[in-house]
Amino acid sequence: MNMNFIRKLTIPMDIKAEYPVPEEYAAIKAARDLEIKKIFTGESEKFLLVIGPCSADSADSVLDYISRLRKVQDKVEDKIIIIPRIYTGKPRTTGEGYKGMIHQPNPEGRSDLLKGIIAIRELHLRALKESGFSCAEEMLYPENHRYLNDLLAYVAVGARSVEDQHHRMTASGLNIPVGMKNPTSGDLSVMMNSIFAAQHSHTFIYRGWEVQSEGNPYTHAILRGYVDERGNSFPNYHYEDLAKLADAYHRSELKNPALIVDTNHSNSGKNYLEQIRISKEILHSCRHNNDIKKLVKGLMIESYIEDGCQKIGEHIYGKSITDPCLGWEKTEHLIYDLADQL
Repeated sequence: MNMNFIRKLTIPMDIKAEYPVPEEYAAIKAARDLEIKKIFTGESEKFLLVIGPCSADSADSVLDYISRLRKVQDKVEDKIIIIPRIYTGKPRTTGEGYKGMIHQPNPEGRSDLLKGIIAIRELHLRALKESGFSCAEEMLYPENHRYLNDLLAYVAVGARSVEDQHHRMTASGLNIPVGMKNPTSGDLSVMMNSIFAAQHSHTFIYRGWEVQSEGNPYTHAILRGYVDERGNSFPNYHYEDLAKLADAYHRSELKNPALIVDTNHSNSGKNYLEQIRISKEILHSCRHNNDIKKLVKGLMIESYIEDGCQKIGEHIYGKSITDPCLGWEKTEHLIYDLADQL
């Protein structure tokens, strides 16, 4: 093998024992799980916002941001359920660059995966204790899920992972909603096949065990736009795109038809300010087509304290070090505007 074995990492069970979820907070998470699932089954008409930084780069600023979301959530709770994004692993197209807090708890420091595992568990745990929010993560590494599975409210499978068999099978064993993004090519059949796979039972190897999953009926679609062979971004959030997906669901045998629309990435061409217009356009489409209204369960928005992004080492508090994000003032106004339109 052409690799060096550095050290044996602490297993999830031991990390959980060292950093446990107190019973009162486990009960808060369980109640949120039920409320969120009802949105996907159609029992609740509340709207989901999976919202937060592109990457969770600093515990202090992320928790500050989430505390602000808490105050907004209390004002819109009759219409909207907010799930903060705490994305601690970042996919890199070339493999180079900042790979997230799980790799580098200090973005300017060296990779330290043990410190990273502890840092991301502490961050999610603090978010639950300090704000009452169980949060969202991207499932970049399926076998890492168990370090956080007692804390998460929502999981997304990214555009580069959605075709991977291990991601699909792991998603089939989760008991919270899992969003499958369309691949970067935009091929909806890949996304739909991934949802089908995750909604069914599988037997596979997971963390050295032979396991059998039950299938996850809350697996659903995420539209995030796509990229052509020349690298040009194209959106797939328009009325026609939503109607096309509603029709594809109608022709399928999938449970709980549902869609979360990612307002950034290729849908915005990474022009983060466009997220405001895109969010409102999606609600406009919902008002004009009942099938679309039933299908669209919420939005995914990249937002932080400061507008835009910065390079690692610039040290602007609450500003993304990966993709550009919508700043807090604009975010707060957008959430209230969406609540008024729902």
